[in-house]
Parts: sequence; structure tokens; C-alpha cells
Amino acid sequence: MTSIEWTDRVWNPTSGCTKVSSGCDNCYAEGISRRFAGTSAFPNGFEVTLRPDRIEDPLSWRRPSRVFVNSMSDLFHADIPTDYLHRVFDVMERATDHQFQVLTKRPGRMKAFLTAREAAKATYAAQFDQCPTPQMRDSPAARQARHRAANPPAHLWMGVSVEDQKTADLRIPILLDTPAAVRFISAEPLLGPVDLSEVLLRRCPCCHGEGHSEPFDGGGCGPCEAAGCDSGFTRGLDWVIVGGESGPGARPMDLAWAKDITTACRQDHVPVFVKQLGSTRGRDHKTVERFPKALQHRQFPRLAPVPTAAAVMAGRA
Repeated sequence: MTSIEWTDRVWNPTSGCTKVSSGCDNCYAEGISRRFAGTSAFPNGFEVTLRPDRIEDPLSWRRPSRVFVNSMSDLFHADIPTDYLHRVFDVMERATDHQFQVLTKRPGRMKAFLTAREAAKATYAAQFDQCPTPQMRDSPAARQARHRAANPPAHLWMGVSVEDQKTADLRIPILLDTPAAVRFISAEPLLGPVDLSEVLLRRCPCCHGEGHSEPFDGGGCGPCEAAGCDSGFTRGLDWVIVGGESGPGARPMDLAWAKDITTACRQDHVPVFVKQLGSTRGRDHKTVERFPKALQHRQFPRLAPVPTAAAVMAGRA
């Protein structure tokens, strides 16, 4: 379906974009869009274009897949109307057999949109508390509404692209403040060193991680809970992708930058996926067996199963 190693297929309910930072300079999507400008695939070239004919495509896919959303665009571009975003997210929330990977360089709009969307769910769920009978207050519809309000969809992964420390410092804190079940970054193309030590750690505010060394799994810190602390862990990143730049004009990635990131991820139990070393390193830059040993990591987030609607409505999730 796609040559992108960390996903199974792509879905482009929009196409086209504009550049926001140095990571965009050699944008592969721009090259493809301009090459096929005027065709049915890219009628407006690289101009931001809504593709409503594609919105419901995931609902017809039978094979469960990891789906990269908008490989040829940025879903949170300012030119994409908010009501159109809601239509895209409505489809993703319905298509629970798939895991949707949303990657953006515009985390401010992502945070604002998802915060408002989750707040609307909470407002809707609260209305059931005013129902006149216990049966209505605890109906299947009420349980489903409360579950949706309390839990961002487990199969929607929200991520930001970073290429150096400047973009990491700008975008990652916004991502970590965004309501999402899975948060990830793509450090590709990696154009400079990036220190992730402040955003990878999942430390309990009480023991600072000394009492618990396992990865965050949605639970709390056992030793601290036994001592009466229920604060749990501070959420960090759930997944990190690393890669060099490929294609015409590719800029080199220093392997030390990638090794620093993978080492930090391994130390803090964060899954890391090294996608490629960059085309400046020759034809084998995507062959993981030829990577330096320290970079031979292609892991995915450890995920909880997505509860079925029937289980939620029956009160089992």
C-alpha cells in the first residue's frame, strides 16, 4: 500500500500544503504534487485542496491497518475548515479497526481543535446527569457518552514533526498538552541534534521514577499508590520515529544525532523506530540490517485494545 515503513497505508482527505520550517525545504509531497498537477490526483497541484470524495474510504477497508493520515498534506493547515476537520475525525472515530497516525507541523491548531472537540463530548455526557430517572442516567447511551468524554479515542495517534532542537522545543510541549491516547514525534528529516530527555521520561511526581521502572501503561506507580499517593505518572511521549532526509538535495544526518535519540528512548522504555539514515549514505540507507547496531530498532507503541461500542454500552469498558 505504501513505502513508508512505519505505516500500512496512507489516506489523504486533503492534499497540498505550505512550508513552515526548514524541514519542509525538500518536501517530497510538493515534488509529487507539482509533477502530477492538473491530474485527478492533484487537480490544484500543491495548493491546499479538500478531497471530500475520499473522506469515508477507511470505512470500507476490511483489513485492520495502521493508517498515515495526510501523507500529502497537513491536516491542521489553516486553510482546512474546522467543520471539515470534524468530518475527518468523525470517520476516524467510527473506523475502530484501524490505527490512525496524524502527523502535523502545526500543533497549536491541533491542540485547540482536539481540546474543543473533547470538551464538547464532556458537555454532551454531562446532560445525562440531569435525566429524571436512574434508568435514563445509566442507559447504554449515557455510558457510551461518559466513556467517550473520559477517554480520547485509543486508536487515534497524534504526532508532530521535528527536525532540530528549535522545532522540538516549540512543538513537543504543545503536543504533550493535547488530549490524545497516543502521542508521538517524527524526527525526520533530522537536521540537527535533539535532546528529548525532558519529554521522554514518565516519572511519578512523588518518587521521581525511583519506585517504578516499567513503561507507562495507563496505570499508576504501584509503590507510591501503596503509600497513599494516587498521582500516577506524568505522561511523556509514547513513540519516536527517527530518519534522515532522502530525495534530491538531501541534507546529511549525523549518525550521532540519531544514536543520541535512540539511546535516550531505550533508557526510558519509549519505543523507537529508525526509518532510514538518509539518501546521502547510499542505496542501503533504508536497509535496517545495514544500520549500525545501535540504530537497528523498529518498534511500535504498546497499545491497549480498543473497547467495542457494545462493551462500552454494556458497562464492561
